[in-house]
Amino acid sequence: MEAAPIARRNAAIAPFHVMEVQTAARALEAQGVDVVHMEIGEPDFPAPAPVLAAARAALDDGAIFYTSALGLPALREAIAGHYRDHYGVAVDPARIVVTAGSSAALLLVLGLIVDRDSALLMADPHYPCNRNIVATLEGVAQTVPVDAATRYQLTAALVDRNWQPSTRGVLVATPSNPTSTTIDHDELARIAAVVARRGGHLVVDEIYLGLTYGAPARSALDVANDAFIISSFSKHFNMTGWRLGWIVAPERHVRAIEMLAQNLYISPATLSQRAALACFAPATMAIVEERRRAFEARRDYLVGALRGIGFGVPVMPDGGFFVYADCSRFSQDSAAFCRDALAHTGVAITPGIDFGKHRARSHVRFAYTVDQAKIAAGVARLRDWLHARPVAAHA
Repeated sequence: MEAAPIARRNAAIAPFHVMEVQTAARALEAQGVDVVHMEIGEPDFPAPAPVLAAARAALDDGAIFYTSALGLPALREAIAGHYRDHYGVAVDPARIVVTAGSSAALLLVLGLIVDRDSALLMADPHYPCNRNIVATLEGVAQTVPVDAATRYQLTAALVDRNWQPSTRGVLVATPSNPTSTTIDHDELARIAAVVARRGGHLVVDEIYLGLTYGAPARSALDVANDAFIISSFSKHFNMTGWRLGWIVAPERHVRAIEMLAQNLYISPATLSQRAALACFAPATMAIVEERRRAFEARRDYLVGALRGIGFGVPVMPDGGFFVYADCSRFSQDSAAFCRDALAHTGVAITPGIDFGKHRARSHVRFAYTVDQAKIAAGVARLRDWLHARPVAAHA
């Protein structure tokens, strides 16, 4: 008997290549190969000690029951206090929705604003799950090619020029994944103005906001108070496996988001929420600030080292923990290049094809989420391998 068909929308969903690179890298490790992991955006730092202590106390207390779909009131208030104390922005705790990771936050917001066949503007390159969530909702990811000229970010002019009758809104990320660049705050204000004039929604991914370098971090809420802000405890607070994020939503949309959350996953994990209450304590903030400085030092080293062995890095990343590098000197097939690099050097990196179509085959992404000694070892292995390859293999 012929198998029952699955939903047609699944045909639009591409694999998440970074996870497949990680799977291949883990398989090599199981064979005894020493692998340098620069493929996945997961900090090597564990959750800060005060967070772990809060989790243990919550377990000892034993009251790990469902919370409201909006999250613990105390955590919503703490997040609002964080915006006030660290970004100088007043946010009503009633606008904050705690979510089961930032992926759930994106799903809730996009589920609210994306209709079948409606379009959402985003940069190319971009975080791949963005377009795949839109596709799951039967919308259209309307990608706009960007490059070093705009710091790999959308601009107000690009948004205005590419707006179509079907466009429902714009999704930007600052700092971004994969390029780790930020949008100039004045430019972000201009983007918000264009979106408002067009009658659309602005969604701002600020998952890496706490990890910025060279200038103080500033939230989009400074200039776009009516935007949907997506954030996370995973990156800045090193809580990847705890699966906890949040939304700052326009107040008029909170109830609709709450109802979606109730039906999609009931509530965020209670243990994670109670642990996250310790994130905003002075001791925790001191720990994550020290780690932010360590990421900055890794960035400074890696960018210079990659440029030194022939990768193109035309824009210094000023946030997050990625370097989006041009590998066209060595290959015009980023997927094959990453497979070969892993096989010959044990260095795991992510092909640009994960992040869109625009020059994706000539770019790779490095994550500096391992310590600097491992980064140096990985770069040395790549250098030796690349210099030993026959010239024909570089085409």
